[in-house]
Amino acid sequence: METVLQDIRYGLRVLLRKPAFTIVAVTTLALGIGANTAIFSVVNAVLLRTLPYHEPERLVALWEINAQAGHEVNERNEVAMGNFLDWRTQQAVFDEIAALRYSDVNLTGFTEPERIGGAAVTTNFFHLLGVEPAAGRGFLAEEEKPESPPAVIVSHELWQRRFGSDPDFVGKTLTLNGDQVTAVGIMPPAFEFEFPITRRVEMWMPMRIAASNTDRSSHYLYVVGRLSRGVSPEQAQAGMNVLVSQLQQQYPATNSHWGANVVPLHQQLVGNVQTYLRVLFAAVGFVLLIACANVASLLLARVTARQKEVAIRMAIGASRWRIVRQFLTESILLSTFGGLAGLLLAYWETDLLVGLTPPDVPRLDEIGLHAPVFAWTLGISIVTGVLFGLAPALGASKPDLNESLKEGGRSIAGRGPGRMRNLLVVSEIALALVLLIGAGLMIRSFARLQRVSPGFDPKNLVTMNISLPSQKYPENRQIKSFFDQLLERVRSLPGVEAVGGIDPLPLSAADGTTVFVVEGGPPLDLGERPEVGERTATPDYFHTMRIPLLKGRTFGDRDLEDAPRVVIINEALARRYWPNEEAIGKRLGFRRSDPQRWHEIIGIVGNVKHRRLDADPKPELYFSSLQYPGNFMALVARTTSDPVSAIAAIRNQILALDSDQPIFDIKTMDQRLSKSVAGSRFIMLLLGVFAALSMLLAAVGIYGLMAYTVSQRTHEIGIRMALGAEAADVINLVLRRGLKLVLAGVGIGVAGAIALTRLMESLLFEVSATDPLTFAVIPAILIGVALAACFVPARRATRIDPMVALRYE
Repeated sequence: METVLQDIRYGLRVLLRKPAFTIVAVTTLALGIGANTAIFSVVNAVLLRTLPYHEPERLVALWEINAQAGHEVNERNEVAMGNFLDWRTQQAVFDEIAALRYSDVNLTGFTEPERIGGAAVTTNFFHLLGVEPAAGRGFLAEEEKPESPPAVIVSHELWQRRFGSDPDFVGKTLTLNGDQVTAVGIMPPAFEFEFPITRRVEMWMPMRIAASNTDRSSHYLYVVGRLSRGVSPEQAQAGMNVLVSQLQQQYPATNSHWGANVVPLHQQLVGNVQTYLRVLFAAVGFVLLIACANVASLLLARVTARQKEVAIRMAIGASRWRIVRQFLTESILLSTFGGLAGLLLAYWETDLLVGLTPPDVPRLDEIGLHAPVFAWTLGISIVTGVLFGLAPALGASKPDLNESLKEGGRSIAGRGPGRMRNLLVVSEIALALVLLIGAGLMIRSFARLQRVSPGFDPKNLVTMNISLPSQKYPENRQIKSFFDQLLERVRSLPGVEAVGGIDPLPLSAADGTTVFVVEGGPPLDLGERPEVGERTATPDYFHTMRIPLLKGRTFGDRDLEDAPRVVIINEALARRYWPNEEAIGKRLGFRRSDPQRWHEIIGIVGNVKHRRLDADPKPELYFSSLQYPGNFMALVARTTSDPVSAIAAIRNQILALDSDQPIFDIKTMDQRLSKSVAGSRFIMLLLGVFAALSMLLAAVGIYGLMAYTVSQRTHEIGIRMALGAEAADVINLVLRRGLKLVLAGVGIGVAGAIALTRLMESLLFEVSATDPLTFAVIPAILIGVALAACFVPARRATRIDPMVALRYE
């Protein structure tokens, strides 16, 4: 222990004697370790930390899947109520299963109404998760009955924010959607259940299930199960396959072709973000390796300067191991200081990352510098110290004693350290190139994505959601009257060019589907009918959004409830089902009405990117809101100037019609478009930053090597200049040496990029992982930057005084 302390004290003195070297090395390491720590804090929170439930490894999500409807093997479709009830009573592979349906509510009775994220859950939902309310009670089994008194459990955050942490809150009555509901519990702080997507829920109500509810055609439930002990997800899948095959035989009209899909809950939550987090983690690993190579190169240069010191110590009895240990101690001290500085950087970078991270990434609130992150930073600091310190330490332990101990002798670098420094620089160039090509591919992909037309004009559009409580607006005429008045009021506002409504809104992460039959076609059971997207729109919606009408007409004021039913289809649906004939005039039957009540196709409109800009448009159709009034509407208003300026006036018109009616999810369409590409923008920005950092470090590395080479060859350069060499000859001498290393690194980097960028194919849009333009331009840029870094010491070499150089020893 005493000798270790001696090594540490001596190492500190050595580092303090060369403050410039120490600052450069620590800063280089801090950049690599800080970036690594920040990304690991995200990976740890999202991918590595277990879910905050009891025995979370036993939790799975259950979905339905319909191969006949075109679902993929890994498709995840909501579950029909009738099937869920049969699963709950007949399955044999779960301790229990529970269901959830998102159902936001209007909270009134306060100064200003508020829309609260809500969910209806089966009464065993919290018990299945192993989480109970922190105050009050959970739901009772009898509260699933439709006639039981309404109850609600609220989140701890809502209790604090809206109810002032009222200690007597449990037992109080709240007004939700116009109904009086008793608050029976408060959940623990930070409790969340992000399934199937990141969605803020602050109120939970018991799901009311009528004994007569055996509907198997409407799929809207999210189902979660707790595996029985000893049952794997694969065994659960096999068990569910047996059960759904029985239901297919028992209910062929609705269940033919419908199967089940069992997915571990953790995989369900993180599946969409695993790829780009892993790509980013690999990227910061490359940055750290480049930083290590840089510092190793600096240490190798110092080995030459310290050869006499090492030779004297070995001459008086120091062993080779003692020398290696001393140099490793110094490198670990450097990496420890770099780790501490990196933690400070990571503290700031983590906050920045959380701000940049797309909102659909789960468990964002758990990202931070927790104990595992500190342990990770400590570990990579020590490993980094050994990684970049080992080669210099081994090189330092083998000095040429005769040459090093000569009085006034010149330090001899030796071939070993020189080759090692060359290898390190080549490695830096190769790693930087892989990162730069990855970033280049993402930039090209994002640029392509930004040029995709969503199918409408997003400029000057403001959107907001309105949900009328069914208790207050129980009849269609009341719903129609409210929305008719609202549209008329908004239309007359100054600066409003057009206004319409849709359910659901494009790029809102909501979707609806229906199945249909064609008049005159073969009769099909529900499970065999083709599935298409469905939306309900007002007559002026298409004009407001500037969605092109390709054929026929849009909805009109005459398309009322008592008029013949009509639908509008998109171009994708027309091409799929009527590629060589006229679709206008065809009549379709739907499950939402009497099958014999046919709906005539009156128009064909352009395709709209309703879910994602990078997804192919799917067959979709639109119903008329005049024929099918709904309590929910996404209001869309096109303005003549900044759409944000119209929000207050529209809100006032809504409150003038109903002072208890909140509006929510207020955004411009440009904001929705920006949010829809947030994931691609996130990885593009971070990869770009890491790639730029890696190029900077690689440039510094080759600059350092060439500057060191020039200093070592001062005598030779002086002789050349004394014999008549011109400045251009000296510059070419240095640049040729640097270019050889750069080209070697580029060659290795291109090969590595071809192999590794294939791993990010799923992140690219309309760009190949081996895009020729990227693979041509990026290496050229890196070669240019590297040669510029070489030019500085080359230019300095031309200023050497031959007389001074000839005396240089």
